[in-house]
Formats: sequence, structure tokens, C-alpha cells
Amino acid sequence: MAEAIQKKLQAELEKYQQLQKDVSKSMSARQKLEAQLTENNIVKEELGFLDTQNTVYKLIGPVLVKQDLDEAKATVAKRLEYINGEIQRYETLLKDMEKKSEQHREVLSSLQQEYQRAQGQPVGKV
Repeated sequence: MAEAIQKKLQAELEKYQQLQKDVSKSMSARQKLEAQLTENNIVKEELGFLDTQNTVYKLIGPVLVKQDLDEAKATVAKRLEYINGEIQRYETLLKDMEKKSEQHREVLSSLQQEYQRAQGQPVGKV
């Protein structure tokens, strides 16, 4: 009996640890998106200071290519829209992962208490 519970407990613990790794990866990706968002907001602000007489260049590989100011502004605006969408997606994903994590913690706690009962040990708070 105790061995079966221990196996369940071990399997649930592995699932929980994998979920924590996924949360960590998602948090890291979200932080990168936040950095990109900040960078693109600065670019948008700087482009706002320019007028049509200024020349804008875009880096393509090792080459600077002349770009129309309106085109540059549109590109940055589209990039900001995309980044904001991705951030929202990661926030939703992280909330779902947090719910799953809480469920795994509850299952782990109950399995641990069950395992202790099966071994005849007094059950304490985890």
C-alpha cells in the first residue's frame, strides 16, 4: 500500500517539477518580451521627433538601407502590437500554469499525508 502511494507521490512530484520548469521558461520569455517592448517604445518615441527631412536607415544584415519615415513608424507600431499580444498570451499561460501548480501542490500534500498514514506516522502540516 505504502509503495503504491510512494510511486504516485513520486510521479506527481515529477509532474510538479516539470510544471515549475515550464513556468520558469515562460517567465523568462515574458521578461524578454518586456525588454523588447521597452526598446521599441523608445524607438517609437525617437521616430516621433523626426520629420520628413530626416533620413531613417534600417539595419538589414551588415547593411544600412534607407527607409521611409512613415514605413519605419508603421513597422515599429506593428511590432509593438505583436509584442503586446505576445505578452498577453504569456500572462494567460502563466495564470493557467499557476492554477495547475496549485492543484499539483494540493495533490502532493494529500498524497504525502496518505503516505504517512500508510506508514503509521503521525500526519503533520506540509
